Amino acid sequence: MATSLHARALLLDMDGTLVNSDAVVERCWRRWAVRHGLDPESVLKVVHGRQGHATMAALLPDRPMAQNHAENAVMLAEETADTDGVVPVAGAPAFLAALANRPHALVTSATEELATTRMRAAGLTLPPVMVTAERVSASKPDPEGFLKGAAELGFAPADCLVFEDAEVGIAAARTAGMRVVGVGPRAAAHAPTAHAATLEAVRVEAAPDGGLVVTID
Repeated sequence: MATSLHARALLLDMDGTLVNSDAVVERCWRRWAVRHGLDPESVLKVVHGRQGHATMAALLPDRPMAQNHAENAVMLAEETADTDGVVPVAGAPAFLAALANRPHALVTSATEELATTRMRAAGLTLPPVMVTAERVSASKPDPEGFLKGAAELGFAPADCLVFEDAEVGIAAARTAGMRVVGVGPRAAAHAPTAHAATLEAVRVEAAPDGGLVVTID
């Protein structure tokens, strides 16, 4: 049965939601895990959705944050330089095309350079508003990024609908007072408001009141 949600603006995560960058993320973080004597499979369970320094802090809690920030800069350079296997999530091009001239923003834990690189590598159009890692003081699951995206678009949190794939992103959206469409298999386990197997299952249409009707088949 299809689910329909009304919203006035959409806030979109990038990695795992619009762009499939798992190949790059796994390559880079597996190398990092091995360097630090950690189990790569355990590391990969916590990397999605967070900024790199926050992931490092969770995995190496006794290490100074200054060291995490320094090493994250190296990791970001590695990830930005590696676009092999970066592809759009199924349905992402048509989904973004349906949002042209409609209020939407990218809210990502990636830096602006990394986000721009990956979106272009996947052949996707950059949203007009981007809230990237440099523009927030705290990583997801903190709600700051989503609240900032809503404010920049000029809408209240309750009027925004978030698209996310990761546990920390879904938690951030909920804390911000927003409903969430979970995208892909990772999202299903974290009780989003609605779930779409891929963006191919999502339709966005104009509502009679000037808002948006988002239907998930």
